[in-house]
Amino acid sequence: MEENRVGKVARKTKETDINLSINLDGSGRSNIATGVGFFDHMLEGFARHGLFDLDVSITGDLVVDCHHTIEDCGIVLGTAIKKALGNKAGIRRYGSCILPMDETLVLCAIDLSGRPYLSYDANFSADRIGYMDTEMLKEFFYAISYSAGMNLHIQVLKEGNNHHMAEAMFKAFAKALDEATVKDPRIIDILSTKGSL
Repeated sequence: MEENRVGKVARKTKETDINLSINLDGSGRSNIATGVGFFDHMLEGFARHGLFDLDVSITGDLVVDCHHTIEDCGIVLGTAIKKALGNKAGIRRYGSCILPMDETLVLCAIDLSGRPYLSYDANFSADRIGYMDTEMLKEFFYAISYSAGMNLHIQVLKEGNNHHMAEAMFKAFAKALDEATVKDPRIIDILSTKGSL
C-alpha cells in the first residue's frame, strides 16, 4: 500500500508562528486555530471538500490586523502542498471546478506546472467578513500560488452574498486541487513533455 502524501512546515517570524500539516490522501479531517474565526471556517471547508487532512496552528500579530496571519498561512500551505507532492509523478496535474453556493457561482482552475501565476477576479461589497478583511482573499491565494508553484485561476462568475462568495472560492479551490493531485494509474511518470514539473 502506498504511503500518504504529507507535507509539514513550521515557519516563525517576528509577525507569525505557524505549524501546518496537510495530508493530500486524507479524509477531510481538520484541526484549525488561526485566531481569525472566519478564516478558520474557510480552511475547515477547504479540508472537508478537498478530502485533505489539515492541521493549522498560528500565533500571529492580530493586534495589528489579520494581514500577516492570512498571507503567511498561504505561504506555508503552498509550501506544504509542494512538499507533499514530491516530484509529482503520476498526478493528473490539472484540476477545475465550477462551484455554486446559493446565488453565487465560482470557477477555479489549477495547473501544478511549477510555474507560479494567479489570475483573480472577484469584487466584494463588504470590507470584512467577521474579522477577516475581504482583500486578504486575493493575498492568500497569491501566496499559495507562488509558494506551491501553481497556475491558479479564481473567478467569481456570479456575485452575491460576500460570505457565500468567499466560501465558494475555498470549496472550488479544494475540489480543483483534489482533482489535480489525484494519482492516475495511466500516468506512470510525470505529465509533461519536458519530463519534469
